[in-house]
Order: sequence, then C-alpha cells, then structure tokens
Amino acid sequence: MIRNFDRKLVFEDGSEYFGCSFGADGERILEIVFNTSMAGYQEIMSDPSYTDQAVVMTYPLIGNYGMAADDYESQTPTVGALIVHEYNDLPSNFRSEATLDKVLKKYGIPGISGLDTRELTRVIRDHGSRRIILTDSKTPTEKAVERLKTAEFPRDQVSRVSVGKAYEMNPAGKYHVVAIDCGMKANIVRSFVKRDCRVSVVPWNTRASEIKALKPDGVFVSNGPGDPEDVKETIETLKQLLGTVPIFGICLGHQLISLAYGAKTYKLKFGHRGGNHPVRNLETGRIEITSQNHSYAVDEESLKGTGLTVTHVNLLDKTVEGMKNEKDRVFSVQYHPESSPGPHDSAYLFDRFIKMIGGEDHAQKD
Repeated sequence: MIRNFDRKLVFEDGSEYFGCSFGADGERILEIVFNTSMAGYQEIMSDPSYTDQAVVMTYPLIGNYGMAADDYESQTPTVGALIVHEYNDLPSNFRSEATLDKVLKKYGIPGISGLDTRELTRVIRDHGSRRIILTDSKTPTEKAVERLKTAEFPRDQVSRVSVGKAYEMNPAGKYHVVAIDCGMKANIVRSFVKRDCRVSVVPWNTRASEIKALKPDGVFVSNGPGDPEDVKETIETLKQLLGTVPIFGICLGHQLISLAYGAKTYKLKFGHRGGNHPVRNLETGRIEITSQNHSYAVDEESLKGTGLTVTHVNLLDKTVEGMKNEKDRVFSVQYHPESSPGPHDSAYLFDRFIKMIGGEDHAQKD
C-alpha cells in the first residue's frame, strides 16, 4: 500500500515525524501527551481535559469500532489532535454511527497516522510533555520551528470548555448536588443521576454566594484542562465554601481543592493518562486500578498545616492520588472513578459522597 505522508509533527529541537492526514485540515500548535488505554478513543477525544493537547494513542489500531452517539463525554470535543499508528476507516460495530475521521472533520480536529507511536511515547517519557506543531509535510522545518517557538500557548482552557449557562438534571432527585463544571465529563453527571441526585451544573466562575443560594446538599468540583493555578475564580469560590457544605473533587477539582486550602501543585514530567494506574487506598490498604488523565499533581509536602491528609497514593511514582479534610467534610481524588470505559474499582467514591451529604459516616468500610 502506498502511503501519502502529507502531514508531520515538528518539535522545537527540529525533530520531525511524518504521517498521513485524517480528520480536519490546518496547522496546530499543541502540547503532546500519550494515553496507554487499549480502548476508549471516543471517550478520550471527547474528554474536555485534552483541550489543546495532541494525544498519542499507544494502542496501535484506532477507529476500528467507529463512533457511537451514547459514548461522547462532551457535546463539542476540544482535543487538539489525535496521533495514531494505524487508522481504520471501515469500522465494524453495530452501534457505530460515523467514522472517527468524519467526526474529527466535523469538529475541526486534525489527526495523523502511520507514525511509530512507540517511539513517540519513549520520546515523551524521556524528555517530558512538550509543544509540537502539526503541519503540512512540505512546511520547511526552520519555519515550523520558528512558529512553534514564537507562539503564545493559551491559558484559558477551562473558560472555553465549561458550560456557559447553568442547567439541571433529574430535578426530582433525593439529594441536590451542585457541580462546578471546569470541563466535566458526561459520565460524572450520569453517575450522580444514577444515585438519585438532582444535579445543578454551574459554570466554572460561579460565585460562592450563587452556589449557596441554590441550597445544595453537596458541591462537586469537576475535572478539566490546563494549569490549576490559572483557575483563580474557582479557587476563590472553594475557599468561601470550605466547611459550609460537603465537597467532592475529581482530577482538576482535586487540585483546585488543594490550592483553596493553601497547598501547592506542580507539573509532572509526562503526566498520567491511561486506564490501568494502580493506586493504594491508605484507609483500607486496598489496591485500586484507576483511569487517569492529568498533567499536574498535588505537592505532598505543601499539605502540611492545611488540614488535608493523604488518603490515596499512586504506586508507580508515589504521587498524591487522594486527600480529605474530615472536619470540613471534604475529599478528593486525582483519578476518575466514573471512568468509561475503564475499571470500576473506585465507583464507591460516589456512594461515599452520597452518604456524606446524607449525614451518614462517610469513611470507606471494608
């Protein structure tokens, strides 16, 4: 088969990777990351946390089961680009309603195939997540590098992916959860609704007074893209809510809670992205296999004196994966208990939150 290598990736050091285009046309400057999941490319490409990122899929075959309407994690995908070894444009799946190529074109997302994704993953592991330019194969290397080095990388990702206007799901639910949307995955709302919760989804910059006026039984802080220190409005809202209502945070929400308490976050070398990360629950001793997608982590040393204690630890690199403040009825995790597809080991955390807002003992039992 003759391949048309009409697109390439260029790093700031001038290294290039040529491949075949699919999806939308156009040049993009993005942060390159990798995901080790063996399935779930639709959920990955529609997860708002991947805004402005080019995702290298380490699983070699992508597109083979097409795209199904029920599997989106957001209505308007904002992933920067998909980088795959082999793209399949003839999906075999009775649920499939469109090809990945068609969906990427619809939302203006470029893709590139035919690269050695194993090599790219090793490069990212060795040198860390870096910026790349995805461009036409005929673009001179010098010009591509110049554009890459002079480009200003955006820092407004959360404001771009958060809901623009508040809305409500399951209004007859038993418990009222206000969910602060920083780029929330759809399965999080489904997880609350399944547990008979009324969910009021509000924008990322909603003030604490507005949230209190909704009289929630509990507040949830969602996942989302970018540097947590850029989301100052949400941090300020959380500062004013701490101790007044039960709070549960996931991923970016976990990081924002730590900053609200006065702790610090830092950027990981290449982040955690995949569906098989082992985490130890320090309260039970159990090992949970988790789905993760994040570039930043909470600095454990900075938790001293904040009132937060570590509850979960990543067994691969010992980073903080969970924390709580029992007095304030606050807890959070760095990973995704609502993962879809992915392991369900951590789904109990939603039940724990429901018990907390219902006034029951929220400590995880054996």
